[in-house]
Amino acid sequence: MKTYTSALIPRAREMRSNMPEPEKRMWYQCLKLLPHRFRRQRPFGPYIVDFYCANLKLIIEIDGDSHATADAIAYDVERTAFLEGLGLRVVRFSNDEVMNNIDGVFEKLNSELQPFRG
Repeated sequence: MKTYTSALIPRAREMRSNMPEPEKRMWYQCLKLLPHRFRRQRPFGPYIVDFYCANLKLIIEIDGDSHATADAIAYDVERTAFLEGLGLRVVRFSNDEVMNNIDGVFEKLNSELQPFRG
């Protein structure tokens, strides 16, 4: 199964340059403080994930209001199944969580990372 789609690289670069505010907050106030290296806007198959840590095989997705529709929920289920089929773990946070409770997000993410601290 092909896991990297090079055709998505230009779109991923564009997305890194124009990150929405919740993604910027997650990147600068949370992920940059962790001891693990995360990458932004990483292509996997037909998808581009928000954040990815190769060492942990962990994907972090930040979901806005558009993810609440029935079609978007079905799409996210399909997307998550694809990513988990690659042996990756997907953790989701809402825009609201990131914007209004970044400390709680950091705490939850830290607890997710506990098994990897040795």
